Amino acid sequence: MTVRRDFQEPARCRPDLVIGREEPFTAAREQLDRGGSVLLHGPAGIGKSTVLRALAAEYGATARTVLRCSATESESHLPFLALADLLGLVLDEVSGALPATQRTALESALTGRGESTLQRDGLALRLAVLSALRALAAAGPVLVVADDLQWLDPASAELLGFAARRLGDTPVQLLCAMRSEGQEYDRQLRSAPPDTLALRLGPLSRAQISALLDHRGYTGLPRSTVRDIHRTSGGNPLFALELGRALAENPATPRPGEPLPVPTSLRALVLSRLEMLSDEARHTLLVASAGARPTLALLHAAGRDHAEAETARAAELGLLTTESEGPAVRFAHPLISAALYAEAPAHQRRAAHAALSEAASDPIERARHLALATPGTDPEVAARLAEAAALARDRGAPSTAASLGLLAARHTPADAVPAADERRLQAAEDAITAGEVDLARDIAREVLSRATVPADRVRAWMVVIEAAGQALGEVDAVFPQALADAGDDPRLLALVHYQLAWRGLVVEGDFAEGREEAAHAAALAARAGDRRTELLALAFQAQAETLMGHPDAPATIRRALEEPQDPRVACHHNGAGSTRLRWLLMSDQLPEARATVTRLIGEVRRRGMVESEVHFLRMLAETELRSGHCGRALDLARESMRLARDSGIGEVASAVLTSLAEASGGDVDRALALAREAAEHAEEDGDQIYMSRALAALGYVQLVAGDAPGTVRSLRRVRELEQGLGVTDPARGRWHGDLAEALVRTGEIAEAQDVVEVTREQALRLGRESVLAVLDRAEALVRAARGDREGAVVRLAPVQDRLAKLGYGLEEARTAFALAELRGTGPGRTAYDEAARLFRRCRALPWLRQVEAAAVSPQPPPAPVPEPVPAAAALEGLASMERQVASLVMEGATNREIAARLFISVKTVEATLTRVYRKLGIRSRVDIVRLAAGRGTG
Repeated sequence: MTVRRDFQEPARCRPDLVIGREEPFTAAREQLDRGGSVLLHGPAGIGKSTVLRALAAEYGATARTVLRCSATESESHLPFLALADLLGLVLDEVSGALPATQRTALESALTGRGESTLQRDGLALRLAVLSALRALAAAGPVLVVADDLQWLDPASAELLGFAARRLGDTPVQLLCAMRSEGQEYDRQLRSAPPDTLALRLGPLSRAQISALLDHRGYTGLPRSTVRDIHRTSGGNPLFALELGRALAENPATPRPGEPLPVPTSLRALVLSRLEMLSDEARHTLLVASAGARPTLALLHAAGRDHAEAETARAAELGLLTTESEGPAVRFAHPLISAALYAEAPAHQRRAAHAALSEAASDPIERARHLALATPGTDPEVAARLAEAAALARDRGAPSTAASLGLLAARHTPADAVPAADERRLQAAEDAITAGEVDLARDIAREVLSRATVPADRVRAWMVVIEAAGQALGEVDAVFPQALADAGDDPRLLALVHYQLAWRGLVVEGDFAEGREEAAHAAALAARAGDRRTELLALAFQAQAETLMGHPDAPATIRRALEEPQDPRVACHHNGAGSTRLRWLLMSDQLPEARATVTRLIGEVRRRGMVESEVHFLRMLAETELRSGHCGRALDLARESMRLARDSGIGEVASAVLTSLAEASGGDVDRALALAREAAEHAEEDGDQIYMSRALAALGYVQLVAGDAPGTVRSLRRVRELEQGLGVTDPARGRWHGDLAEALVRTGEIAEAQDVVEVTREQALRLGRESVLAVLDRAEALVRAARGDREGAVVRLAPVQDRLAKLGYGLEEARTAFALAELRGTGPGRTAYDEAARLFRRCRALPWLRQVEAAAVSPQPPPAPVPEPVPAAAALEGLASMERQVASLVMEGATNREIAARLFISVKTVEATLTRVYRKLGIRSRVDIVRLAAGRGTG
């Protein structure tokens, strides 16, 4: 799913300009909070000055005196210049506190009104700087901010270092930044206090570069372009922004295979060194820059006879890196290669590609170089590129296949078969597989702007819909157009009705409608002989039936798994393999689910199916979480989240799962932030499916955080949403026990009992053993709240063993915790030892903290809750049909179930409920349940 912004982790303060620097920023803060000093270092353009300014702005507000200097290379030969910047404005303030000899030496150095040198006035100057800093610190904390420390004049560096080493506990802190290519910052550390923390800033990730570009106004860039910017810049924020600026100023977007435009400001960083090479050596480097994986052997095969000597000279100049192992030729930075290629004339580029088209051993590389060496259309070149794209697809490189497919379309003559648009659409479908949804959408819309062939138009509409992800409401107008283009062709209609099944589920929130559309799509596809669409539609139908608790679900899964199978559908995240995996998880078959999803991850990685990889990583994380392997689940969930952010696919779903994993084994505050943002995005997208999932995650996190009223609010809404969706299988979200437990904590015992009884009926019908065990735990808590603690313990004791046998380690530990709370009698009770042991085994740190807190500060047993007043009196004023409908609502029945049991339509049920609400003075189904529990509606 594509959303409008990345999910961000909470932080104390995140200045707008400090993007992707949360970890070093936090480490610097902690050091400064302790009274220490910080040295930021890294290569040019990496963002040192940005972080320095943000930290200086924050901590400068708490210091009485802030001293600043920013050295430059051109002025580094001027002695005492940095010292003048630091102390020049405070000289009058401190001079009175200095002995006469120190004052004279310092004034001479800073003002130039006398001859002062380190050789002549060395000791006096050194002591003067130290005394000046101490005098300033006597009036309040001092912060020294020094940027570009590598250009500090030697005299100032020596004096500052002398003072820094002797400040001791004096409240003077240094906040410095310097350029370093590796770890060479020892000399600059001598200018800072001994306990200075050195922090190296590394390259930004693709998602962080994307956020930086958005922040600076370079918005709307396709993800494939952002990927190229990230690769070319090497994650360097300054370089990335310059490339983004060049793109913004250049209206023509680079075509496939073409490099990004490199602005003059960046070319100047590397081209001056190229002038020191011979023409032949520069041409050798051009051939290397055009190659995907250049080696000395490849350069020789491309006619560069003196490649060894020429690359050795380039390495001496810092243009190439020397390889200790292997024959690869690597540029010192991707930008060097990009600038070299961009500077070369077009005919030299074509010549380089022509040589490589003969020299490269890989057929994909040969075809790519042939295309870039050939101007205009050429059917033979187009055919070779299409073959190379198919080979890349089979190798599991769909992004490469998309690029080659676009090149093939560009070289396809107007009257050729297959046509250029057909090749473009194949490239768009490859881009979808690779997770490059922006590129796919752009290709599809380009085709739709001119295509007249119905098959091409419908295929393009399908790409537009696929690119929307879960935000199908945003492309609602596409469906009537796609149906009109499909006409009466069953193959095309099957494609459209399959997407209508997803629309029914995501936009309408109706599993029954989605199931019917999927069944119709499967029948149409079977009639047309389109096995791929038939398998996808059957898999959708099976999943809908599974979540609805429909009795046909097992039979539909078997149909979806029948031969012949399409290998790409078999491992697709919407294929039968995924549906069977969900069935295994819901049926408590955790070991088989783990083996299945592990195999699926391996297959989709081999095929380069990014969206499916994100999906199955989540599923594996969910499997590990249910098994009680919270640390492993958290690692997998975070990996899924990172991949989702980078690709822009499945961010809401990954955030939901990551919030559950964080709440179980990580950071509860981060879990709350992720769950709330996931719910916000789902609501913006009109996605009721993920709205219910996000709220279910939020309710669980709130329970872990000790916010029982918040859990009740979130999970009551989930209950309403799932009733409206037609979801009856409690193993889908497994939130029911959490709701009942939270209701017990808030004293709403009758509603808790109602949740348990209604859910138990559904779980018994479907054979959901783990759900039944958790419900028994919740009912034990209800009994304890009503005063029957002994009966609660008796009911609870076997639950722990049942969950252990089923393999639900975290639920087993939660049950041991509940038993400890019922059995314990005083501080330091050994009853908590078993719960603590189980939570440690699970690495469920947030839960473990609850156990430790409960062991030292036991809660008093809950007071018995009086039984509720029967709801019969409240229903006496209703008509017969109204009473029947209200009674079924109290039992937890959905509108569809009520309609089936009373032999009336769903619309009649809805109209009847409206009258019930009006007569009883209430607003929702939950208020009816409250009446059943004998409570007011509030």
